Amino acid sequence: MCAREILKTWREARTRQGQYLSSCTQGMPHCLKCFFMAGREIPWGRMAKITGRKRHSIRKTQAATLFEALRAQIGESADLFRSDRLELLTTNSGFSLYLIDKKLQIMESEHGVFPTLRGLLEHPVPGRRIVVDAGAVPFVVNGADIMRPGIVAVTDDVLAQQLVQVVEERHGKPLAIGIALYDAGEIRERTTGKMVKTIHYVGDDLWNVEF
Repeated sequence: MCAREILKTWREARTRQGQYLSSCTQGMPHCLKCFFMAGREIPWGRMAKITGRKRHSIRKTQAATLFEALRAQIGESADLFRSDRLELLTTNSGFSLYLIDKKLQIMESEHGVFPTLRGLLEHPVPGRRIVVDAGAVPFVVNGADIMRPGIVAVTDDVLAQQLVQVVEERHGKPLAIGIALYDAGEIRERTTGKMVKTIHYVGDDLWNVEF
């Protein structure tokens, strides 16, 4: 599945979400309907508009440090991202972005180093996965945090306060990246509540950043 197909899934999911909200609010007083809709939109924004400020190649020592940090997150899968053509794109946000062969594939923030969604699409990573069912997809692609009822599987390497990828159940394609709020075992044991705080999702400003 390429980026274009992921975006198609995102648009279809947004349409389904709109239909769902419309059915839920049918017959409500106007004031309650506005509250119901707004309550699902406001929390989902995670970033201000991201723009690239400066782009330049980095030294081999810097690259080595970067990949060491990436390996700490995703293990041997970090080798999938190695290349001699590595550039740093500084931004106006809290993210530093790295281009590999002129493609935006790695991000660095206060939470650590991790592949971007576009990076995960090009180089699938088997670990650090939260798998969600089809019913959760419309909400995930709109930036919603991940709630326990929508989760169907968790890889053993998921740790509290660490970066994870959120993938859809059918094809295993990444839809979002977030911070796990619990370890894998505790997520499996729980039945309700928020499990992942979303920081990057398909169609957001990081996905669409220009450089």
